Amino acid sequence: MYLIHDFESQDERFRRAFSILENAIQDRIFPAASIAVTHKGRLVARKAFGSLVYSEGRGLPENLLRGGAKVTSETLFDLASVSKAVATTTAAMILHERGLLDLEAPLAGVLPEFVAETNDRRRSSITFRMLLAHSSGLPAYEKLFLQANSAEELMNAATRLPLAADPETRAEYSDIGFILLGAALERIAGEPLANFCQREIFGPLSMTRTAFNPATDLRGQIPATADERELPAGAASGKRSTFRRQIVQGYVQDENAFVLGGVAGHAGLFATAEDVARFAQAMIAGGAPIVGRETVALFTRRQSHPPGTSRALGWDTPSAPSQSGRYFGPRSFGHLGYTGTSLWIDSEREISITLLTNRTWPDCSNQAIKQLRPAFHDAVMESIDSSH
Repeated sequence: MYLIHDFESQDERFRRAFSILENAIQDRIFPAASIAVTHKGRLVARKAFGSLVYSEGRGLPENLLRGGAKVTSETLFDLASVSKAVATTTAAMILHERGLLDLEAPLAGVLPEFVAETNDRRRSSITFRMLLAHSSGLPAYEKLFLQANSAEELMNAATRLPLAADPETRAEYSDIGFILLGAALERIAGEPLANFCQREIFGPLSMTRTAFNPATDLRGQIPATADERELPAGAASGKRSTFRRQIVQGYVQDENAFVLGGVAGHAGLFATAEDVARFAQAMIAGGAPIVGRETVALFTRRQSHPPGTSRALGWDTPSAPSQSGRYFGPRSFGHLGYTGTSLWIDSEREISITLLTNRTWPDCSNQAIKQLRPAFHDAVMESIDSSH
C-alpha cells in the first residue's frame, strides 16, 4: 500500500498532539511511543518519542540503556490486541470473501472438540459471527498459561472453558473467543496463521516491518513491555508478574500468546506505526488489494445484537465516552491493545491515527493511557481540521 510522505511540517502542525506524548513520557505513563497519521492518502505525521525503557531501573541490561536506547520510526512495537484487527479479523475477511468462512456457521463445525465432552448444548450454537462480535458468551480472559506447559495444553484448556453467559445475550470482549477463532481460521486456511497473514496481508500491503515473533537480531531494538524478574526480598510486588522471570523484550507480552508460541488469534503481532498506517489506508481505500469494499463494510459495521453493543466484526466503534476521542464519526472503527497501542480509522473523512506505546513497562499498574489516548486523538483531529 503506497502512502505519500507529507510530514515535513508535522512538528509545527501537530505541536500540541506531540507535546501530549512528550509530557506523558515525562510523567512516566510510558517510556516509548511511535505514531502515524494518514489523511486523504498522505502520511501527514510519523514520529517516535522516548526510549526503550525509562533511563533508570534496577540492574537493566546495557542494550536497554545504551545511548538512551532511543526509539525511531523504524522501531517495532508489540501490538497486543490490535493483532485481532490487523491479523485475525483481516484473515477472516479474506476467507469469508473467498467463500471459505460462513459467518453463521457454528465454530464446532471446524473445532469439534469445542463441544466434545460437554453437556452444554449452548456451545453448538456459537457461530463465527458471535466470536468476531464478542457475543459468544465465552469468558473475557483466563490465565490459562498458569496451568498449561505447552501450546497444545493451553489450546485444549481454552477449548474446554465453560461459558460465562448465554450466547448473544451480551457483548463481552473475549480473548478466549479470539484464541479459538485463530485456531479455527488456521484449519480453514490449512496453514499457520502467521504464514497466511504474511502472504495474504503483510506482503501485498508492503508491511515489511510487520511479523509475529520478530527475528532474534531485532529483539534488542524493541521496547521492553514487562520486567518479570524476581523482586528483591521484602520488595512490594504490586501488579508485577514474575511468570517468565526475565525482562520481556522482543517477544509477546501476553502470557497466553507466549505459551502458544508467539502466534495467536488474540495477540502476538509486532509492527511499526507506519506499517499499521499502511494497513489503515487499505481499509480506507475499500480493502484493495486484499479484500473488496463490501467485505470491509460488512466487518466494520456496528452489530445490532446484542442490544447496545458497540462492536463490529473484529472491530470496535466509537461509543461515548470513547478512547477514540470526540471527533471520530459514528461509522468509524478501531481497536485497542493492552500494551498501550491503538488504531482508529474514519473512512468517511479518510483519517487514521496509529498510536503505539509500551505503557505496560515495567508493570501494568499505570492506567493513565485511558486519559491520554482520547486527548491525543482529539489534538490530532483538531490540527487536521484547523489546517483545512
